[in-house]
Order: sequence, then C-alpha cells, then structure tokens
Amino acid sequence: MTGNIKRIAFGPVPSRRLGQSIGINNIPHKMCTYSCIYCQLGRTFNIQIERKEFYKPEEILDSVKSKVIEAKKREEPIDYLTFVPDGEPTLDINLGDEIDLLKPLDINIAIITNSSLIWKKDVIDDISKADWICIKIDTISQNIWQKINRPYKFLKLKKILDGIIEFSNSFKGDLATETMLIQNINDKDFEMEKIADFISSLNIKKSYISIPIRPPAEKWVKSADEHSINKAYQIFKEKNIDVEYLIGYEGNAFAYTGNVEEDLLSITSVHPMKEEALIEFLKKAGKDWSVIKKLLNDEKLKEVEYNNEKFYVRKFS
Repeated sequence: MTGNIKRIAFGPVPSRRLGQSIGINNIPHKMCTYSCIYCQLGRTFNIQIERKEFYKPEEILDSVKSKVIEAKKREEPIDYLTFVPDGEPTLDINLGDEIDLLKPLDINIAIITNSSLIWKKDVIDDISKADWICIKIDTISQNIWQKINRPYKFLKLKKILDGIIEFSNSFKGDLATETMLIQNINDKDFEMEKIADFISSLNIKKSYISIPIRPPAEKWVKSADEHSINKAYQIFKEKNIDVEYLIGYEGNAFAYTGNVEEDLLSITSVHPMKEEALIEFLKKAGKDWSVIKKLLNDEKLKEVEYNNEKFYVRKFS
C-alpha cells in the first residue's frame, strides 16, 4: 500500500521529550493495537496486531530526506527522527528496514510505542535499531488495562510486561517510559505504587508522567488532578526513578531566560518546585513572591502538599 509521500514526514516540531524532531507517520490513520480512552485521535475502529506493509521503505526515506533538506536550508536544528504515527508504529513490518535506510542521515532515531507488541521477536529486532524509545506503561493491573487501553482481544498484559522487562535489559539505546494518569482509574496511591515498583525494576533512563492535554476519545475521561500527579511524582522519586512531567507546557526549562513567568511555568510542567526552590529562583531573577501570587491568582500555578511540604505545580485544568 502506497500513500502520499509528503504526508509521511512532518516538522521539525518541538517535542516535549526530544527537542526538535521530524515526525514520521509510518502507519495509516488510527490503525492500532489499542483503543485508548484518552486518545486524541478518537476511537480505534481498526484494532489489530498483524504487522503489515503500509509504505515502501524507500517512500519513508524520500519523505524524511525531503524534510531534512528543507530544515537545513532554513538552518533549523533537528535532534531526532521520530516514529510517532497516527497509530502503533510497530505494526509496520518494514520498520527495521526503514531505520536502516535512515541511519546514513546521521540523525538520532526515536520510536514512541504503546509497547503492546514488544513480546514479539521481530518487533524487538526492529526497534532495537533505534537510539531512543519511549514505551507506554499506564498500569500493570489487568482490569485497569482493559478499561484504559482497550486492547486487541488476544493481547495478554503479562506477556507485554514480561516483554518490557526483557527488552529493557537488552536494549543498548536510551529507554524511557510514559504513564498517562486518568482521574479515578489509575491515579490512586496503591496503583501508582505498583506502577512505580514495576518501572523501578527496569533498565530505563527516564520516566514520564503525563495527562491528556487534548480532547480524549471518550468525553467522560478526566485528567488526574494536580495533587495526584504530584503524589505520583513523589512516589516515583522515592523508588529512585528519574521522573518528569509531560503536562502540556513547552518551553525552556531550568534556565532563567528573562521571562520569569514563562520560565516558572516551563519548570513546573516538568518538575514540581518546593517553596524554598521558588524563593531561590525568584532571588536569582531579581523578583519577589508577587510573581507567584499572580500565577496562582491567574490559575496558571497551583499549590499542593506532600508529606507536610508545599509544592508548586503548573495548573493544567
């Protein structure tokens, strides 16, 4: 099956994980192994696990090369070539061949996957060629998995989790995880403890906690609140996991760039900040607490508590 080559690659676009990225849409719209309740693309009506050819590897290469040339002409940086399609990228049976063809461009290659096929040897062989991979781990509980991810009927959660463990021990690149927190489903303390225990057993570089930031497939879906995501962050930290938020604000984190409000919102969308850290930051920027009061009043920042300490988180609702 061939398609519009120009629509395969897009960008470069700012990535919350990877800097400037050229996206590679190697799967036709909404062809996936899951039909997640929070998916910004709506419900999946073509759920499957059989790997197929959707584009010729040469079509992928031509589309990406074209975008790279355009970006270089405009002197735009490219940090990664990222397989991040409108469906599950590992359904593409040519994925490994496509990575081989892209390697000579000398740009790091990333894959963002829901990890549902990571138990398959051919999938492992293909994705092992990438430099950076992010795998989804929304839960390790069967009932919650069924409710959130609504998987293809023959998929087995235990098989997927075992595959994740095995892959994390063999992958030579950088491996990250992402957990999407949904209110009243997987945001309870005991569930987050179980997820954190599992992730802490993996050989990973980074773990992301995220929330739906675009309209979800099901209207009743709500993001976990600021208290819950802060609690999740602290639980992950206690398990010695290098954890960050992905809650919707893209900017320059961890540096004072001259716009103190923008910098604070950037930082608190990645990490909660303690009150003492805020005071120190404001001191460096030559500002006082009135900046925080304004952000709180404008409902851009929220004060939350954990273990009797105050934290400040970007307000996202």
